[in-house]
Amino acid sequence: MGLGVGWTLHGDGRTPAPGAVVRPDERLSWPRTAGLGAQHVVAMFGASFVAPVLMGLDPNLAIMMSGIATAVFLLATRGRVPSYLGCSLSFVGVAAAIRASGGDSAVVTGAVFTVGAALFLAGLAVQRFGARIIHATMPPVVTGAVVMLIGFNLAPVTASTYWPQDQWTALLVMLFTGLAVVCLRGFWSRIAIFLGLVFGYAVSALFDLLFGKIHSPAGGTEAVDHWRLDLSGVAEADWIGLPSFHAPQFEWSAILIALPVVIALIAENAGHIKAVGEMTGDPLDDTLGTAIAADGAASMLSTAVGGPPNTTYSENIGVMAATRVYSTAAYWAAAGFALLFGLCPKFGAVVAAIPGGVLGGITVILYGMIGLLGAQIWLNGRVDLRNPLNLVPAAAGIIIGVGGVELRITDTFVLGGIALGTLVVITGYHALRFFAPAHLKEQPPLLDAGTSDYDREDGPAADGPLADGAGGGAEGPSGQGPRP
Repeated sequence: MGLGVGWTLHGDGRTPAPGAVVRPDERLSWPRTAGLGAQHVVAMFGASFVAPVLMGLDPNLAIMMSGIATAVFLLATRGRVPSYLGCSLSFVGVAAAIRASGGDSAVVTGAVFTVGAALFLAGLAVQRFGARIIHATMPPVVTGAVVMLIGFNLAPVTASTYWPQDQWTALLVMLFTGLAVVCLRGFWSRIAIFLGLVFGYAVSALFDLLFGKIHSPAGGTEAVDHWRLDLSGVAEADWIGLPSFHAPQFEWSAILIALPVVIALIAENAGHIKAVGEMTGDPLDDTLGTAIAADGAASMLSTAVGGPPNTTYSENIGVMAATRVYSTAAYWAAAGFALLFGLCPKFGAVVAAIPGGVLGGITVILYGMIGLLGAQIWLNGRVDLRNPLNLVPAAAGIIIGVGGVELRITDTFVLGGIALGTLVVITGYHALRFFAPAHLKEQPPLLDAGTSDYDREDGPAADGPLADGAGGGAEGPSGQGPRP
């Protein structure tokens, strides 16, 4: 397909025959392709817009750059790997940690730009040396522990910032979103976060109408009287305009906090390639290095102008699995819609107006699921936690990461939280493995020629509405179909 922008018409261009799939190099009629593109944008809307809001970044710029990042990825993989790129929730924890230490948006984007650069270099290394280089440094026990501590490190953000703003709305949104995740099926289950946002908006507006202003902290400030749903910014926003750009700023302390996310993203990409290859019937193991490098390049491009990093987005893999349409033309259409949304400041103002209580209810589930997917990686990687070689570094690293333990190197250089926890897991595991007796070192391979043992169709590669991004899929439960 050259650059992957030439497609043949599938059948009559209307509906695939029973049991047939629309391959990446095929397409349906253009109106149907555009409709599928719009469906992909809706599928990624919930978590992909929640992530930049939680990171304190411009949602308009986030959606615009997700469209550009998707185009970059499709060109880099020459149309062989259908994928939409959105902001991974893996980055929310590092953004919160950086802001807690005094960093602003420029420092946050500078740190995650470095993550994109590291991911790009990792992709080049996989291209050069093969996928087994991942296994050598990141067996399941390490990857699972890092994903777990990244997710659970976010618990104080929900408890201290979002939930107290409106505890009753948060409770109702949590219950509704949980029911949507568990009880809905097909496409509706994959937009559970979006449905939770809509429900939260409605509840907040109703409570404002019935009970008036609420006296609570607003955005982490002291308790004041305020409306739960404040849409004043929406009325003032223009219909058409450019988003807010800013240059990244680089600080070593922030970079060290952010770098551990690379581990989660590499695992996520390995699962993505495996899942898409199984669904399309086209083995894509040889594209793993290219896909990882493309994710890294797209993230660097987005963060260079002040946007969030962008990586493969598994909600959209779920849409492909449900429709059996794997055409990259649909993803080009989705990228086009994303660019249009990015040029509408009023749309971004609606997203930015998400009430704190709504975010509290959603993040209780979202953050917990990121952490528990670390356990899912352990289960599907057959990690034996009775083995002290696995148990000791994982236990120590998780407690350090979740508890915010700090190691003061100098008066101005402190390691703590996610960075220190990840360092302990990785160095601890490999140091202990060097000294451990032979019988403790036996373990199944993580990757074989670009595939992941724990990313099988019945493993964490299963699709879920929250499954976008923290390692092997940081945002979703398993058991509903393939996903990255």
